[in-house]
Amino acid sequence: MDLKNLVAEYRLRVETHLEKVMQAEQPAPHLQQAMHYSLFNGGKRVRPVLVYMANQLLQGELKNADIPACAIEAIHSYSLVHDDLPAMDDDDLRRGKPTCHIAFDEATAILAGDGLQALAFDLLSSPDSSLEPRIQLQMMQSLAKASGNFGMVAGQSIDLCNVGKQVSLQQLELMHQHKTGALICSSIEMGALSSGKATEQDLHSLQQYAAAIGLAFQVKDDILDIEGDTATIGKPQGSDLAQDKPTYPALLGMAGAKQKLDLLNQQAHATIDGYGDAAAPLHWLADYIVERNY
Repeated sequence: MDLKNLVAEYRLRVETHLEKVMQAEQPAPHLQQAMHYSLFNGGKRVRPVLVYMANQLLQGELKNADIPACAIEAIHSYSLVHDDLPAMDDDDLRRGKPTCHIAFDEATAILAGDGLQALAFDLLSSPDSSLEPRIQLQMMQSLAKASGNFGMVAGQSIDLCNVGKQVSLQQLELMHQHKTGALICSSIEMGALSSGKATEQDLHSLQQYAAAIGLAFQVKDDILDIEGDTATIGKPQGSDLAQDKPTYPALLGMAGAKQKLDLLNQQAHATIDGYGDAAAPLHWLADYIVERNY
């Protein structure tokens, strides 16, 4: 199995479906342009890929993973649009391109984020879905919790409240378990649910895997903020340092942060060893998160 090509196929699949969704005529063309710009600005599509991988691990039908894959990417894209706003991180670049509020304007960026958030739940609740209503409801609850005040939004708030402050390692992990990890956990959960075959043990094991790679994703981001460069990582190098944000290298030192990253990688692999060769794509993705340079 060529796992790199498999991931590329999943990325193309979700982008094809997102393109179809965004081609539908909308009453506000300027808003539609901003939403499209934010969805198609070079994302790695890690979360949709996780949806597809979890679905296939449990031998589900891939078509049943399309809607949750699109929904998670819509939520993720909305979060980045709002994260970049002047009132939040005030970033001018995202993935090497002007952020939404720079390419359009601040008000349009806020509305584009709102539109993308609503789009996610519109997709999941579609009466034309091939998913059972019970599964649709479980997915909506998973994504709502992961993206709201019990998940990503809570993490954003903790982050903003601690700029310029000393935090403990436990506080930092709590922030990132919500800010980054919650959506990654929801990706895995929705993918497993879309198979229609997920047991409680499957959900538990996959949530442990997701928690490990979710935290690893953030540790790697913190390392790249220092060791990467603007052209490679697609945003201003050192932006977290400039804003005096709490990071793993700041708390643990660079060597300690890299050791933490390696430990999380080992934990991720251990949680899915019981699935044997069927989990090869998830093993590959765990290593990709650790080894990526952007």
